[in-house]
Amino acid sequence: MLYALVGVFLFSLSLPMTKWALESFDPLFTASSRPIIAATLAIPMLMAFRTQRFPRTHIRAFIFTTLGGAFIWPVLIALALHRTTSAHVAVIAAVMPLTTAIFAVLRTKDRVNWQFWAASISGTFLLIVFAFTRGGGTHGDLIADLLTMGAVLSSSYCYVEGAELTKLMPGWQVISWMVVLALPICIPASALIWTRTHSSHVITAHGIIGLLVIGLSSMYIGFIAWYRGLSDAGTAHGSQVQQLQAIMSLGWAALLLGEKVTLTMVLIALGVISSVLWALTSRQRTAVIS
Repeated sequence: MLYALVGVFLFSLSLPMTKWALESFDPLFTASSRPIIAATLAIPMLMAFRTQRFPRTHIRAFIFTTLGGAFIWPVLIALALHRTTSAHVAVIAAVMPLTTAIFAVLRTKDRVNWQFWAASISGTFLLIVFAFTRGGGTHGDLIADLLTMGAVLSSSYCYVEGAELTKLMPGWQVISWMVVLALPICIPASALIWTRTHSSHVITAHGIIGLLVIGLSSMYIGFIAWYRGLSDAGTAHGSQVQQLQAIMSLGWAALLLGEKVTLTMVLIALGVISSVLWALTSRQRTAVIS
């Protein structure tokens, strides 16, 4: 669970850092450049550990994982953030732990009990309330909502497929190959987008920092810890740690953006943590019974 928690901690930077990156770069460029930046770590890692050639027998799983993690999620979430606030996006993205659990149960036949589902739904509901207390329910945009929901579904499925691949190889190899597979499309796409859009943006320190963080942390380092956590804990249960992501994002918002933390937010945070603990302990009880 510690691995999953580290992954979520790094993922919690994704929305605010993408917002920073959008100050200086086109939404499509922030998405297409993520794998390129991540590859600066992935390729040296593969070479340093003399990893065997790409496992072609699992190409289908890698294609689905790459589509979700390297293309659909980055593109849709950047377009959504370009239209609305990160708080509003958080309202929709709050359902990701629940959608990941559903995909995991359908894909892997994980055994879960009613308490797990009750805890997951409770935590999701509290997260939605939490997002509204931060103003996440304002500035509504139907297109942004649809884009975010599409991003959530693609990312959830990506998590499940990636976690399955970690049964065959270490998580760092899964995300490394995923990044490498994306390069033949991302490199020319980034070059084309940059030549057509860079003149209409002003490069800022926030923009550069945001782009580097989502490329190195959200796209690569965070996935290494996240996939290990999902593999060890079970995808359905491990995914519930992600309910803490919105709470961590609150901390980043207070630290980086100076947002005020209210008593209501603290109480909701405690409720979400309780839901996560409930989901995790339900897994232990299921294991004992079986």
